[in-house]
Amino acid sequence: MPEPDLDAERNAILAALVPVADGIAATFGPVCEVVLHDYRRPETSVVAVAGSVTGRAVGGAMSEIGMRVLARGDEARDELNYVTRTGAGQLLKSSTMVLRDSTGAVFGALCVNLDAGAVQQAQALLGALAGTGEAVQAPVTTFGNDIDSVVDAILDAHRLRQHQSWAGLDRAERLELFRGLDEHGVFAVRRAVEHVATRLGISRASAYSYLSQARATTDPASEGARP
Repeated sequence: MPEPDLDAERNAILAALVPVADGIAATFGPVCEVVLHDYRRPETSVVAVAGSVTGRAVGGAMSEIGMRVLARGDEARDELNYVTRTGAGQLLKSSTMVLRDSTGAVFGALCVNLDAGAVQQAQALLGALAGTGEAVQAPVTTFGNDIDSVVDAILDAHRLRQHQSWAGLDRAERLELFRGLDEHGVFAVRRAVEHVATRLGISRASAYSYLSQARATTDPASEGARP
């Protein structure tokens, strides 16, 4: 029996989902955006956009959410009805549904973003009238068409939590930084190691060394081998 042409199959799935994206966006109106991603090319993963909420464009890069899915590989699962916020403060309710081929391999995602700002305003008004108003807290997500801006946002978030410069981190903290970036899928992107090295002011060789050490310390086999 001949081997399936997985690229052709994946292309066909993506093509079939373009009118689905259009239909979803049309159903929910101007508050809805549907983005179709092809993870075979993370730097330009956006292959179709219906509606406009985050300013995505065809040929744009994936967000931190997509990079996290990419990092999980075939173990990735759908993420439904989560709340996030754009860098400009716009509140979104979103769902990310992974796409799989006939072998079960994850190769893309269909993402739905709803502008929840109007709902938040109504909720704030009702809460103020009832005396129970409370702001909605949500993490910030970078929706950029340039993959470097997404990598920068993830790197800056990790450094902010550390409250220190690279020079101020000890070895364990440096490894933790690289481990966290790796878990967020940063290094699944081409040239990301070089980009991170430049941002941190270290050599590419040092960056690759820290990444290798960080991965080794998260390997269950190596964990069991250490005293």
